[in-house]
Amino acid sequence: MVSNVSARDTRREFDQIVGRLAAEDPSLARPVRMIPRRVMVTVLAIVGALVWGGLSVLMVVWGAAGVLLTCVAVAVAAGVGILRSRRPAE
Repeated sequence: MVSNVSARDTRREFDQIVGRLAAEDPSLARPVRMIPRRVMVTVLAIVGALVWGGLSVLMVVWGAAGVLLTCVAVAVAAGVGILRSRRPAE
């Protein structure tokens, strides 16, 4: 019982310290990105290039259906890009 009470007191003190630090420096309250932005952009560029290459092959192999699929994929990618650019900064 004593250890449970002391654990709660320690947790409360910790939360108070974190609250004061976050109030003094709001950048400490922001979530930390697990994957660096540069790595994420590089991975997305590689995946995008592979998808584009695959869609190009599908246009040749499937003909009109491949062209239609490529048009849909480009429209979706453009729509997502536009929506993300209009979203307010976090």
